[in-house]
Amino acid sequence: MTSHPLPSQALLVVDVQKAGVSGERAVPGAGVLLDRTAGLLARARRAGAVVVHLQNDGGPGTDDEPHTPGWALHLPVEAGPTECVIRKTEDDGFAGTSLGAVLAEAGVEALAVCGVMSEMCVQATARTALELGYRVVLPHDAHATHDVPAAPGISEAVPAAVVSRVAAWAISADADVTTPAGAVEFVAPSGSDNPLAPAPHGATG
Repeated sequence: MTSHPLPSQALLVVDVQKAGVSGERAVPGAGVLLDRTAGLLARARRAGAVVVHLQNDGGPGTDDEPHTPGWALHLPVEAGPTECVIRKTEDDGFAGTSLGAVLAEAGVEALAVCGVMSEMCVQATARTALELGYRVVLPHDAHATHDVPAAPGISEAVPAAVVSRVAAWAISADADVTTPAGAVEFVAPSGSDNPLAPAPHGATG
């Protein structure tokens, strides 16, 4: 890991939906997460990097059930040639979606990941990105989750910040998980002259 990572060519914004970052069910530090994510988005857009908003489709009755208030993305999307929304039903943003095709079509080799929840969708998506050969930076202050409640006879409550740190550390030694969001830089990918690939499996723009 390095304190000066190579510029990323894509930003994956994982499940930054109203259910997770607003209201009584918001993750601790949601305001900081949103501020850091907004900064990453602004820099990625200025650089012409690919921006993908992953949006989780929860099951019936869940906080992120499609087309309910909690399912909506919290941050505005600037849909266009380099920015899109990809819907998913699994923790891993690559599973059953067009994410891999979108990144490959654009010529992405290095990407940044942010969002919620650290130990679930963020970790699963970052891990698969590494397995597919991408360079991955997971800014330590741009992903979040909830506290793990105490379990009598097992452990005290685990603070959300600790859960996030452990989740990131467990991804792989090949991932950069210590760089702050403000230090992440972006460049346009090699295939940036091409529009984002069509997404027949769960993508919207």
